Amino acid sequence: MIPNPWDAGSARVLAGAGFQALATSSAAAAAVLGQRDHSVTREEMMAHAHSIVNATDLPVSADLGKGFGDSPETVAETIRLAADAGLVGCTIEDATGDENHPLYDVQFAVERVAAAADAARALPFPFLVTARAHSFLFADRSLEETIRRLQAFEKAGADVLFAPGLPDLAAVRNVCTSVSKPFNFMAGIKGKSFTVAELEAAGVRRISVATSLYRAAMTGFLDAMREIKDRGEFGFLDRSVTMPELLKLMQL
Repeated sequence: MIPNPWDAGSARVLAGAGFQALATSSAAAAAVLGQRDHSVTREEMMAHAHSIVNATDLPVSADLGKGFGDSPETVAETIRLAADAGLVGCTIEDATGDENHPLYDVQFAVERVAAAADAARALPFPFLVTARAHSFLFADRSLEETIRRLQAFEKAGADVLFAPGLPDLAAVRNVCTSVSKPFNFMAGIKGKSFTVAELEAAGVRRISVATSLYRAAMTGFLDAMREIKDRGEFGFLDRSVTMPELLKLMQL
């Protein structure tokens, strides 16, 4: 399990709860900054990731979207900047951000992953590159295409493979048996998230939760806000964690 904190405080809580590694979520990071996903600059994202890195002694991987640019050279530079920020891993996806052409052509996507892997290998410490195939997040969903991309990313040097949006455990199992590198499953989509035991049995080696924890926290915030605004009541206080309890988890 590699949960996704959205700021330094949530990172400390997760560390205090006993998790052994952390990962950022690009969408949660953007929301914390009052922006939409993929609208945050590379400088802003690195500063946000750095604050999470500094919050605990745990290793941190970052969701860096498509690497803040199209070219393999830009992706490689992003890897180097991620290392400078204290990160020890990142994800690079094959989604372009262009709704008319949502995925990079396979060969170009492979070149981008290879550039990331080469940049990571040149660092003076181990840095895990996770390559994401986003076929199932768009209308033209194909398990065969997803597997083809993941296998190509594996050959290009990716350390971990990732395909968000897989529809069922059969698809997860199919993917896991089709690649030899560890597969990361993203729990966070209604109807397409499964238990740890089920995912482990299917061959999954790592589970992340994307924006799930941030959305759960915001759900509590919205419930409390509406109770105050709409009913003039404060019943949520009886259900809330206390500050001493939080600070104890944060080891402060």
